[in-house]
Amino acid sequence: MSAEERPAGHTPPDYASREDMPEMLKRLQERKARQKERGLAYRVGSVIVGVLLVLAGIFLSGPGIPGPGFVVILLGLGLLALEFEKAERLLEKVIIWADKAGDRAKRATVKEKIAVGVIVALLVAGFVLWAVFYDIPLIPVL
Repeated sequence: MSAEERPAGHTPPDYASREDMPEMLKRLQERKARQKERGLAYRVGSVIVGVLLVLAGIFLSGPGIPGPGFVVILLGLGLLALEFEKAERLLEKVIIWADKAGDRAKRATVKEKIAVGVIVALLVAGFVLWAVFYDIPLIPVL
C-alpha cells in the first residue's frame, strides 16, 4: 500500500480501534501529518539526519564500541518514518512489540520478577569476575 492509499490515522491490524493503539503510535501518526505540512528543505533535512542517525547507530552497535547503538537507530528510524512507509511500518512493529513486552512485564508474577532479577545479578557478577580474573579493564584506559 503506498503513502497515498494508506490513511493518515490508520489503525495497525493488531488493534481493533485507534483507542486501543499505544500512545507512541498515535503520536507518530500526528507527527507524520504535521511533517507533510513542512517545507521541502525541512523534510529533506530530517531525512538526512535520520539516515545519519541510523548509520551512527549501526556503527555504535559494533563490537568493542561503547554507545547506545540500538537507541540511536530507533531515533533515526523515527525520523525516517515521517517520510517513508517502510520505515513507518518497521517502527510500528517495534512499538507494538515493545508495548506487548511491557504488558507481559506488568502481568509477570512476583516470583518471575525475582527470578529475572537474580539472573541479571548473576550475569553482572559473572562479567565482573571474568574481567577481574582475566585482567580485562572495565574502564577504557586512554
